[in-house]
Amino acid sequence: MAARPRTLGEARAAYSSNGELAWWVFMRISGLVLVFLVLGHVYFNNIVIDVAEVDYNYVAERLSKSWVRIYDTFLLGFAMLHGVNGLRYSVEDYVQRPGRRFAWKVVLFTVSGIIFVLGAMTLWAFTFEEMGDAIRALNSH
Repeated sequence: MAARPRTLGEARAAYSSNGELAWWVFMRISGLVLVFLVLGHVYFNNIVIDVAEVDYNYVAERLSKSWVRIYDTFLLGFAMLHGVNGLRYSVEDYVQRPGRRFAWKVVLFTVSGIIFVLGAMTLWAFTFEEMGDAIRALNSH
């Protein structure tokens, strides 16, 4: 495992392609942005409202607002991209054989893509009324 560069100058010297340098910069910026996105998420869901009062109606009403869906989708996508890139670094460091490394990356990207699509579909697929109908249908059985 090679030591990762700590400064932009070290990163420029270490990475031969602009793509790897761009991912290195992305990880630093996205880490900082994610701190504020998560703090905003915690603020709206734990400080503005008492967490003991969070119920279906609160979640459904909250998700009926477009800006919340955009915010949560952006948080999901940004966190997934940051996490997947971090896992990609780990695969690069610990899986030595090129064939296995490729297979691990295929699995990583496939599973991550599926999780992101399912998460985004969950945020955007249903209206307030449709979610209520679904919950009532579950409770009637």
